[in-house]
Amino acid sequence: MSKKPLVIVTRKLPDPIETRMAELFDVQLNLSDEPFTQDQMADAVRRADVLVPTVTDRIDTRILAQANPNLRLIANFGTGVDHIDLATARQRGITVTNTPGVLTEDTADMTMALLLAVPRRLSEGERVIRSGKWEGWSPTGMLGHRIWGKRLGIIGMGRIGQAVARRAKAFGLSIHYHNRRRIEVEMEAELEATYWESLDQMLARMDILSVNCPHTPATYHLLSDRRLRLVKPHAFIINTSRGEVIDENALVRLLQQGKIGGAGLDVFEHEPAVNPKLLELDNVVLLPHMGSATIEGRIDMGEKVLINIKTYVDGHTPPDRVIMDWGQDSLYS
Repeated sequence: MSKKPLVIVTRKLPDPIETRMAELFDVQLNLSDEPFTQDQMADAVRRADVLVPTVTDRIDTRILAQANPNLRLIANFGTGVDHIDLATARQRGITVTNTPGVLTEDTADMTMALLLAVPRRLSEGERVIRSGKWEGWSPTGMLGHRIWGKRLGIIGMGRIGQAVARRAKAFGLSIHYHNRRRIEVEMEAELEATYWESLDQMLARMDILSVNCPHTPATYHLLSDRRLRLVKPHAFIINTSRGEVIDENALVRLLQQGKIGGAGLDVFEHEPAVNPKLLELDNVVLLPHMGSATIEGRIDMGEKVLINIKTYVDGHTPPDRVIMDWGQDSLYS
């Protein structure tokens, strides 16, 4: 491109990233941070050379059908791309990039925080203190469950799953995993991890389950009502991936019936809406999709977006180009 490309950013990004974008490109920022309406998104794709959306934006066939011919790059601010119609983007010659790798440690930290908080009833205890109803220590007060020695089943043993495994191993958990393909023997040995080819068999034998696979058509409701009923009644489910991977209504029913011990959820099936029945349960910890919400992580994400755009503008293939590979043999990454 001989002139600076018009880059339209859909949400407020960290100040250092926005400053650098303004230096490099002809950029339209969203200083109010109000999510784009579908009409605003349509207007953006009609004008932009590069679109920088986030995971809260829905970029479907209807939106992409209105894109101007110069829109050739969607540089997503985030790792997940389930909100973008990748097939239509590819048909229209639009490259899609994301920001992989930089959120691994932050998300794994949040997974471990929930893994500790749910069995030990930390959220319940905090509410008791704030309510002013705590009457002091008691031998049987606020009893939770020890995690040391328990079996952890990780669903999706990619970068985040492996980072969770390293942390969990240090806390004395026995590591098990199910993945689209078995990881390297050396990594298995390092993590002391046991591979389960059958997800159903693993679900039935774990004390804690951590969902770390992406949301794709192949993983939608991967934890279905049938599969959730295989889980032990004392087991806990942690989800820092995507809400759509779990049948949320089925999870609520089983939690209400005492057929699942508890859950720690950082993501929800219909965000930002949260199932009101979840709010009524004491055995769940609910967080507002903040697994990757660190200052360092957000700046690192922005740096990746900048590199992807600059590389594209300079006529090269962006380093984080998304390759659509959603066959049945590629459930988890």
